[in-house]
This record gives sequence, C-alpha cells and structure tokens, in this order.
Amino acid sequence: MPGQDRIRSVELSSVVLPLSTPISDAKVLTGRQRPMTEVVLLFAEIRTEQGLEGIGFSYSKRGGGPAQYAHAKEVADLLIGEDPSDIPRLYERLLWAGASVGRSGLATQALAALDISLWDLKAKRAGLPLAKLLGPYRDSVRTYNTSGGFLNAPLEEVTRNAVRSLEAGIGGIKIKVGHPDPAVDRARVTAVREAIGEDAPLMVDANQQWDRPTALRMGRWLEQFDLVWIEEPLDAYDVEGHRQLADALDTPIATGEMLASVAEHVRLIDARACDIIQPDAPRVGGITQFLRLATLADHAGLQLAPHFAMEIHLHLAAAYPREPWVEHFDWLDPLFEERLETRDGRMLVPDRPGLGITLSQRCRALTRESVVLGRS
Repeated sequence: MPGQDRIRSVELSSVVLPLSTPISDAKVLTGRQRPMTEVVLLFAEIRTEQGLEGIGFSYSKRGGGPAQYAHAKEVADLLIGEDPSDIPRLYERLLWAGASVGRSGLATQALAALDISLWDLKAKRAGLPLAKLLGPYRDSVRTYNTSGGFLNAPLEEVTRNAVRSLEAGIGGIKIKVGHPDPAVDRARVTAVREAIGEDAPLMVDANQQWDRPTALRMGRWLEQFDLVWIEEPLDAYDVEGHRQLADALDTPIATGEMLASVAEHVRLIDARACDIIQPDAPRVGGITQFLRLATLADHAGLQLAPHFAMEIHLHLAAAYPREPWVEHFDWLDPLFEERLETRDGRMLVPDRPGLGITLSQRCRALTRESVVLGRS
C-alpha cells in the first residue's frame, strides 16, 4: 500500500499450551527442574491504520510467562502512532522504556514478541515471505527432530520415533543424553545409531548436565558415532569449558540456546567456544537482534542451528550464508492454522507472506489473558 502507515493497536495475549505428555530431560533427572507440562506463549498482534496485521510470539518453559506478558503490557503502548517500518528505532525505544530490568533475559524475551510481529508486518506489507524480505540463500533448510528423543521416553519408543521421523521426510535425529547413569546414555545412543543406520545425521543434547571431566570423557566415547554435534555438554555460561571441549574433540560442539542477549553470544563467538551456534530469536530479543548475531556468527565462520520456534527460525535460517539446520518441533502446531512441510530431509520455506502463520481457534481458546492497547 502506498504512503506512510501508522500503528493503530497492539493486542497482547498470554496463551498456555498444555503438552500431551510431561517432558523430562537431563535437568529433570538431576533434580534441577520439574517435568515440563506446558508452554506459555506471549503473542503480539500489531494492526495498522491501513488494515495490515503482524503476528509475533515469544515463549517460556516452566517459568516466566506471566512476567513476559506483564513487561510487554508496560511498554507496548509506545508503539501506538508509530511507523511500523522503523523497526530498529522502535526496538531501541522499547528497550530504553524498560532499561531498569536490563537488556537480556525476561526483558528481551518480552520485546521479542513485538519485534517479531513488526517484521511479520513488514514482510506482509511487501507481499513477501519473511525469508524473501531478508534475502534467502535457499528455499529449504535441513531439519532434524528432537521431540521424539526425550529421556522420559522408553528406548524402544525413542528408536521407533527416530525411524518414523526419517521416513516422514525429516533429515536428522537428535536425542537427549546427560542421564545420571552414563550407561543409560551409551545404550540409547548405540541403539538409535543402529536403528537409523550409519549415514543418517545424528545429534545428542546433554542439556548442560555434564561437568568438564564427564563431558570430555563422554565426548571421546561419542566420537565413534560420527555425530553432527554434541549440544550443551556444559553449563551454558561456561565459555572456557566449551572452548576447551571444542579444541579437544573432533565432534562439533553446539550451544547458545539458553543465552538471552547478543552480548552473551558474543562471548561464545570471541572465545571460539563452539562450532555451531544455536540462538533463539524469542530469547535474544526478536529478529532484529537475531540478525545482528547472525552477522557476527557468519563472520566467525560458525554454523547455525536455531533453537525451537521453527515457524520463525525457518525464515532466518534460509537467510544465513552457511548451510544451517532447523529444529523440527510440532508442539506449537495446535496454535496455528498452517503446517510447515518437510521433504527429503528439508523444511520448505512457505510462500505465504510474512511468517506465513495465522492463529487458530484453539489458540484463542487457550488464551488466559489479553489486552488491546490503542484503538481496536
């Protein structure tokens, strides 16, 4: 549409999505967390005077969802009357409005839903999928499945899920490790590798539960399986430990999903502490911040494998210069009318404008709180 547009309203919604089965990874088995039973999402729907609408979301697992919603509600009215195309300027304005709570963690996660909504709106205004607006290197991205390999699932179920995922067109399999008994990890990795064959891409994720000696010992044992990567072998903030492990092992080290700002990722990049970086756009502050981070990661020669939220990260990975991976999680499917397509091991970038998602009636029914700022 010609002419300058203005933001008319911002609708924020807190949505609680129950999981069909409680999920346990190594953090649960080591007693640090309780099983995950739900995902709490913050949705932002931005509408303009010319009738355009953008949708963005952030999320929380186990804690923080109500706080994200509360912080977004405090600052989102600053968008009313603004030109939605001025995304970096608007992000800075929102960030300074909440400066007392910092520039990472909950603050950036609350702003992420608004930022992502603005990018969705901008791509829709151009009539393009978000990937096309950003400038893609590819129209599909390698994809791997995680949701079938949690530690609470019996081994037979894990191997069955792995085989089914590959048969369904997903390109790789990631399973959880980090069990307090290393023999359990060894049995699971061995069984999955045997089930999917030597050539199928296989990753493992320890969810930060190894100490440095255990990570090195397990990493050396895992070399025989030709893994694509070992994910989060150590505490997410142990930069030096990750650097030592990356230097010591042939298997690539992947980490970054738990970090909640670009600045925290810069420490990883500067230290050469990983081979594959795994930022999460809703956690680092949205697409504006993700793009800054992706430029730094590419300059450092790192591979990219964004965490979760495939509906967002598919577009961002398609625009990354080096061949990336996208994590296939179907948990959020009930919230959207559309489905992402996988074929021959790759996830296809949809041709719908923006992110290519619309909220379902199920999503509306799961809404716990909502507010409209501006004129509805």
